Amino acid sequence: MEIEKESGKRCRKCLTRDMDKNEYFKNLHTYIANLDEDIKVDGTLYEERLSVCKECDLLADGMCRACGCFVELRAVIAKNVCPYEKW
Repeated sequence: MEIEKESGKRCRKCLTRDMDKNEYFKNLHTYIANLDEDIKVDGTLYEERLSVCKECDLLADGMCRACGCFVELRAVIAKNVCPYEKW
């Protein structure tokens, strides 16, 4: 793993606890950006969903403490819903 980090390559088989937190979230945002547009909600709805999550007491470090999802990932996919029916 150290060799991969030193060479600038991403560790694809690391656990999140072994990854740099900033790199992990960068990877998550890159993943979201590269999702097929056909499965994503439009930007306005995405931001509406996120604003609901930001007001929720269950949000902690980008995750829903109730269901364990990364809210940014759940919110961007059109077929997804909040498991607590907030959006």
